[in-house]
Amino acid sequence: MPRLGKVYLVGAGPGDPGLLTVRGAEVLSLCDVVVYDALANEVLLNYAPAEAERIFVGEAHAAHRLTQEEVLRLMIDRARRGLQVVRLKGGDPFIFGRGGEEALALRAAGIPFEVVPGVSAGHAVAAYAGIPLTHRHLASSVAFVTGHECAESRRPVRWEAVAHAVDTLVIFMGAGRLSQIVKRLLQAGLAPETPIAIIERGTYPDQRVRVATLGTILTHVAGEPVRSPALIVVGDVVALREQLAWFEERDVSAAVVEGQGA
Repeated sequence: MPRLGKVYLVGAGPGDPGLLTVRGAEVLSLCDVVVYDALANEVLLNYAPAEAERIFVGEAHAAHRLTQEEVLRLMIDRARRGLQVVRLKGGDPFIFGRGGEEALALRAAGIPFEVVPGVSAGHAVAAYAGIPLTHRHLASSVAFVTGHECAESRRPVRWEAVAHAVDTLVIFMGAGRLSQIVKRLLQAGLAPETPIAIIERGTYPDQRVRVATLGTILTHVAGEPVRSPALIVVGDVVALREQLAWFEERDVSAAVVEGQGA
């Protein structure tokens, strides 16, 4: 029986390949197999050896997408063959990346694993949009919230509680439920004048940011669907984008300074 391999749950960052961590690049360069999905920038596969097996497990809602159980079986199978497996996941594996579920399954199967944290889209995308999530005069607290609530979830989002618990809300995977989210936040008592930003394809060269208020955002995006992946930021800090937007003003020729994703 071959010696067990190992699975590395690697955060790919939010999109800009320059935001991959040093450790992430290191384990990619040594792996035998890379298992990745649509949220990981394919440019990062260049870090892996040419002979490494590259397995695309599909887009979030594609018909050909492997189920979570199939992905787990695939990783466990390769590791039992003695291979070094990188599970490349967008953002950070442990922030809405199912990294916790995958780590538990690997532990139950007796497969060694390592978690390589990634730069989370939650703060990186906001930063690329010129929106600080905290500010001494505007926001002393922030919460990361999922906008995609599964029917089987034991912990549905309590929007009424979340709306007043923190100063800044960062909502992942909420573009498809934007109208419901806005309705719930307004019902919870947030003012219609509360600033909101929708950041589409954040940190990519074609990043787009749309800023409005809770009372006007649905009209603002009507007729032009929100592109995925998208991050939603709600709170007074959104107003600072008017002064702090930098990504659109960058010198795209300064590749050495701004990285491959600029």
